[in-house]
Amino acid sequence: MTLDDVLSRIDDDLPQAMERLSAFLRMPSISTDPAYEEACDKAADWLVADLASIGIAAEKRETPGHPMVVGHVGEARDDVPHFLFYGHYDVQPVDPLDLWDHDPFDPQIEERPTGAVIRARGASDDKGQLMTFVEACRAWKSVHGALPCRITFFFEGEEESGSPSLVPFMEANKDELTCDIALICDTGMIAPGVPSIASQLRGMLKDEFTLTGPKLDLHSGHYGGPGLNPLREISKIVTSFHNEDGSVAVEGFYDGVHEVPAELKRQWASCGFDEEAYLGHAGYTKAHGEEGYSTIEQQWARPTLEINGMWGGYTGEGTKTVIPSKAHCKITCRLVGDQDPDALRDALRKHVEDRLPVDCTVEWNQDLEGSKASVMDISRPEFERARGALSDEWDREAVFIGMGGSIPIAGFFKSILGMESMLIGFAAEDDQIHSPNEKYDVQSFHKGIRSWARVLDALTKG
Repeated sequence: MTLDDVLSRIDDDLPQAMERLSAFLRMPSISTDPAYEEACDKAADWLVADLASIGIAAEKRETPGHPMVVGHVGEARDDVPHFLFYGHYDVQPVDPLDLWDHDPFDPQIEERPTGAVIRARGASDDKGQLMTFVEACRAWKSVHGALPCRITFFFEGEEESGSPSLVPFMEANKDELTCDIALICDTGMIAPGVPSIASQLRGMLKDEFTLTGPKLDLHSGHYGGPGLNPLREISKIVTSFHNEDGSVAVEGFYDGVHEVPAELKRQWASCGFDEEAYLGHAGYTKAHGEEGYSTIEQQWARPTLEINGMWGGYTGEGTKTVIPSKAHCKITCRLVGDQDPDALRDALRKHVEDRLPVDCTVEWNQDLEGSKASVMDISRPEFERARGALSDEWDREAVFIGMGGSIPIAGFFKSILGMESMLIGFAAEDDQIHSPNEKYDVQSFHKGIRSWARVLDALTKG
C-alpha cells in the first residue's frame, strides 16, 4: 500500500465525506448564545462518535463552558512523531437571518462557474476545515489499518466566544496535550489555488486613555481662549504618534522588529496576492502605510499603531457651546517579531505623558492586556516537508505566509505547551466567514483532505 492508495480512497469516498460534513453542519453549535448550549453539546458528541468510528479513542471533556473533545491514536514510541491537531466545532451567530439565501443549518451544494461550493454556517469556519484532517485520517486508516504517527485530536467549542475555558483546560492537561508540533486548520490560502502555511501572526497591544483638563465642562463663551481644551490636546498627541513617512514616532517602538528574510520576500512576491483587489475592496486606490515596504509586508511583517476611536464633548444633534472636561482615545498596536507588549505599553504611555501641557492630566485603562506575535521556527525540517507535500498536491509552489491578525491558540500552544504550530488551511478569501451565506469550496474540501494525507506522509518519512 502506498500514498497513492490513500489518495485514491479519498477520491472514491468524497460523496460519503460530503455527507458526513453535511451532518456536522446541520448542528447549530453557536457558542455565543446560551440558547444553543444543547446544540454545542451534541456537536461535541457527534465528533466523539465520528472519531470512534475510525478507531480513535475520544472523549468529551466538560469545562465551565462548552466541552472540549480530546482523542488519541497511536503508540507512544520514540521513533514515531506525535502531532496535535486543533480545530473548533462552534460557529458564529447567523444574524441577520434575512440575508441568507436558505436556512444556514441546512447545507446546500451550489454549482458556480468556478466550481461547486457547500453553503452553511460553519462550512469554512471551521467545520469543513476540521473535517479535512479527520477525513484524511479516515482514508489512511482504511487503507493501512493504522495511522503513520501518533496523533492527539483537540477540538474546542468556544473559539467564536473568546475561548474562556481554553487556557485553564490546557494548563490542567498540559502533559496530555503536549506533542512534537501542533497542526492548526483554522486558516486559509493567500490566493486561489495557492497552498499556504502561515508562519507568523501579529500580536496585539490594546490601550485607552482619557485626558482631563477643566474639572467640569465649561461655557465656551466664558472660557474660550484662556481655557485648555482636552480635545485639542488629544488631537496634538494623536498626530504625534506617526512620522510623515507613515512610521511610528514612539521611541523604542521598533525594538524587536526584524527585516523579512530574502527567501520569504521571494515567496511573498510570487504568492498570487492581488494588491489592487485587496485595496479596492476597502475603497482605496493606494496603500497608505509605512513607506519603503510593500503592501503585503505592511500587513504581515510590520507593526502598527492605530487610533480606533476618539470622542469627547457634545456629540448629539445640533450644537452645544462647551469646552469639554474630558477627551478619550482608544489605541491598538499590531506587534511583530520579538516586540514586547509590556515594554511597548510603557513607551507608548511615556510618549503621551511627556506631551501633556500644564493643567492636563491623563488616566489609563488598567484592564487591557497585550500578546506577543507568534513567529514559527520554519527552519525546523517539518515545515519544509509540509511545504513540499502541499506543492505536490496543488501542482504549485506552496508558500510561507504571514497573517495581519492574530490566532491566539498558536500563541497558547507556544507559551503553555512549548510547541511550535503549523497553520495549514484551505479557506478562500470569498468564503464569507462570519457573514450570511458562508461557503466552502468543494475543491478546498477535497484537495484539503488529500493535502493532509500528503502532509502526514511527508512528516512521518523524515
